Amino acid sequence: MFPKRLPIRQIRQKPHKTSWEPVADWYGRYMSLGNTVQKQVVFPNTLKLLNPKKDGRYLDIACGEGAFSRQLANVAHVVVSGVDISPSLIRQAQARAPKSAKYLVADATDFAKHFSPPFDGATCLLAIQNIEVFQTVFSEAFKVLKPGSPFILVMNHPSFRQPRQSGWGFDEGRKLQYRRVDRYLSSYDVPILAHPGSSPDVKTFSYHRPLQAYASALTAAGFVIDGLEEWVSHKVSKPGARAKAENAAREEIPMFLAIRAKKLV
Repeated sequence: MFPKRLPIRQIRQKPHKTSWEPVADWYGRYMSLGNTVQKQVVFPNTLKLLNPKKDGRYLDIACGEGAFSRQLANVAHVVVSGVDISPSLIRQAQARAPKSAKYLVADATDFAKHFSPPFDGATCLLAIQNIEVFQTVFSEAFKVLKPGSPFILVMNHPSFRQPRQSGWGFDEGRKLQYRRVDRYLSSYDVPILAHPGSSPDVKTFSYHRPLQAYASALTAAGFVIDGLEEWVSHKVSKPGARAKAENAAREEIPMFLAIRAKKLV
């Protein structure tokens, strides 16, 4: 049912630049918090889109420390496998894993060979923007899914959350908070400081691509897109001069884009 666990020591000593291995400890502590946007917005909405079948088999690609896959296993009563390239994050996932969840170290662009039989669904949450050759993730997902099964892809919204090329602005005359977008159609990558001010050498990488790049890659891999949702933040501004404008903008400009694609029969 589960693949044979790969020895964590076999992973190369120097992680790929897109791996979250250098920030694994920080990310594990962050995900232990209760009011994260992942737990309040991303996870519950993903479960609705996925609509998992009881006792089904599901795969969480680039699973990190396993927070969503644990929830999927416990809430939906399914069997879950998770893969991530970071050995430290997989160790965290294994330490917290329920009986119906198993994890292994594997690259999100080369994991299909480890799994058989096929899955009833797969997810890739807030990770695709950190993967360089993202098209291969889709082709690998296609290999491991049953015909007609869903693949849920969630990312920072590429239209509004371009790293270093977008941000909030405030129009004093109109008392209006708006989202400024400086660049959209051009793809690019950029290093992101994980601990600005305290650990400037610790970086992750983020990739921006327009929405059409993801749609084209999914269809080229053999998927058909049958669902698309845009999710806003759950946060509310504290009372203040700009609170009303901030809350209005937050409700109108989504943080995340979710795509549900299905493997063509």
